[in-house]
Amino acid sequence: MKTKTLLAKLSKRFPKKYAKMNHDFVGLMAGKLKDEIHKIVLCLDMDEAIFEQVKAIHPDIVISHHPFIYGPKHIILKYDLAKKDLVERMNVLDIPVYSFHTNFDTGKDGMNDALSKALGLENVYIPENEIMMRIGYLPQEMEIHEFAKKAKRDFNVSYSLLINEGKKMIKKVGIVGGGGSRDYKVALEEGCDIYISGDAPHHVRREIVLNHFNYLDMPHEIEKIFMPQMKKLLLEMDETLEIICIDHEEVPEVI
Repeated sequence: MKTKTLLAKLSKRFPKKYAKMNHDFVGLMAGKLKDEIHKIVLCLDMDEAIFEQVKAIHPDIVISHHPFIYGPKHIILKYDLAKKDLVERMNVLDIPVYSFHTNFDTGKDGMNDALSKALGLENVYIPENEIMMRIGYLPQEMEIHEFAKKAKRDFNVSYSLLINEGKKMIKKVGIVGGGGSRDYKVALEEGCDIYISGDAPHHVRREIVLNHFNYLDMPHEIEKIFMPQMKKLLLEMDETLEIICIDHEEVPEVI
């Protein structure tokens, strides 16, 4: 498939303007784009842990979720010598790295739509004040602890952290995958029974408690859903593409 065609289709669905709204860094991170793409590696993070595997596969492009270079390139590569070395090795291999981050989280059929579907939410909508968030309804009301266990199974993780300070029965759910804990106020204002996100710092957890709200903190790694979701979308564009998903990131061990 022509590279320009593939990236144009993805960019139409996940436009860079969504990332700019979040002061995010997306798009071509390293290397030069080839005229055509036949083989793609998908990953959450293109980093040292998978370099040798990517080298052996030698795809036409690596598409990562998290930005390969997070920040202004000239600043990051000046101070992060390990990242600079990895970028140089990718350039020598002639393997470009392209990242879809918060534009994928926000766009239609992206991260938060996929997470909502995995959770089985119905009548999902996007709140006016936070276009990355998805809010929907469970088919049936659930007791909060049973819901938390269900979410853990649905997202295939070994733990979650529950703030149980609001309603005891859950029907209406808000979600932002990754580190969206600070947006809990939007879910609260929308009348959600619980909000799901991750990476909540202490002061945000205290605010949620004092607002008598429910919050389920999930590991950032639930964003692994990026890979099967992006693969599905790519194959809808061209079923002949060879797509390899590298799933190497595990949640921390619970002691």
